[in-house]
Amino acid sequence: MASRGKSPILSSAPLQVLLYLNSWYFAAFFIGECLMFIYKGILLPYPQQNLILDVVLLFLFLALEILRLFYGWKGNLCERSLAMSVSLSVLLPCAALAVYYLYLQTFVLRLEFILNAILLCFYGLEFILGVMCVTTFSR
Repeated sequence: MASRGKSPILSSAPLQVLLYLNSWYFAAFFIGECLMFIYKGILLPYPQQNLILDVVLLFLFLALEILRLFYGWKGNLCERSLAMSVSLSVLLPCAALAVYYLYLQTFVLRLEFILNAILLCFYGLEFILGVMCVTTFSR
């Protein structure tokens, strides 16, 4: 039976799954980074100012990621191109912070390198799917 007056569902299931997995992955990433900062603060000659800067940036990263995931979920499920655009625009500073933790912090452990590389892969896939969603929603 044909549906009358109903528009097709435009939200992206792969993007929603990716956002869900990324939320769990970032929670594990955040806890792992906190534990690694404790490890580096105790065992490595980490300058105090750099350690404080890296921890403050980690909490800023957490706030931006929560904001990005919230707008990504709502934008995708409600099919709102503005919310998806906000999520994509917050993705850029999140990716910059991931690159900072990948290369630019004082001491980079191999585990941090791997965790940040995986996070950047998530970001790349979410960016591609998010741009596709924004173009679909704005039609």
